[in-house]
Amino acid sequence: MKTYHLAAIACAVSMFSFVQAPAAQDAPKAITIATEGAYAPWNFTTADGTLDGLEVELANDLCARMKIECTIIAQDWDGLIPSLTVGKFDVIMASMFITTKRLETIDFTQPYAVDPSGFAVAKDSELGKQGISSEKFKLDDEAASAEAIEKLKPLLKGKIIGVQAATTNLDFVKKYFSDVVEIREYKTTEQHDLDLAAGRIDALFAQQTALAATLARPEFADYTLAGPGFVGGVFGFGTGAGLRKGDAKLKEMLNEAIDGAIADGTIKRISEKWVKTDVTPVK
Repeated sequence: MKTYHLAAIACAVSMFSFVQAPAAQDAPKAITIATEGAYAPWNFTTADGTLDGLEVELANDLCARMKIECTIIAQDWDGLIPSLTVGKFDVIMASMFITTKRLETIDFTQPYAVDPSGFAVAKDSELGKQGISSEKFKLDDEAASAEAIEKLKPLLKGKIIGVQAATTNLDFVKKYFSDVVEIREYKTTEQHDLDLAAGRIDALFAQQTALAATLARPEFADYTLAGPGFVGGVFGFGTGAGLRKGDAKLKEMLNEAIDGAIADGTIKRISEKWVKTDVTPVK
């Protein structure tokens, strides 16, 4: 899997930092981390109401490294950034891509994962017959990605595509496929999964790891991941932890903890456990 080098991402993120160095801050002794709790296997709510998944396990690991007390809560996706900015919690770990648009409102750590997005379709559809590709296209490479997108368009023409609202996945489908497909937006991925299983839509577009977990369920036996994966461009610089602008000490602590989790293989181990592939960003 092609990924972004962290040095390049740090450079991009720093463009949106305050020009003036912030005043020295004390290290927090306790923080609250919010996740969506509805995006398995990255984060989800179990039958007994507890939170689990890749990001929940990673959040607990990062808190142990920082030696601070952490409380992890669930928050609806569309309320994550507004609730962070008004102080309802301190950190977002909810499979949120670092993008220039989001950096206008909040800050991010370095990425802790890079995960391509792609399509899930019926196995007997034109795209489904081609199956999953190992190719990963960076939207920043306009020539290569444009060619890949143009090859997909006739295979998806006239289809109804389900995608979660207010996400970079929706931005991608709108930008590149609105001229050939009908786009149906959903508040949660669980809702578009139900519509796919019921035959009310033809395909899903989301992170490939999340789609793989959905398709592993028996009701999706007739569906498959298909086509290449896409990163960069509207998808930003990878998945990072969101925090308020000005929380410089917390950002420093989280970045140091993420560095440690990358260096000792913890992110590799956790991601292979939950999503069956290594989503560790390249150092």
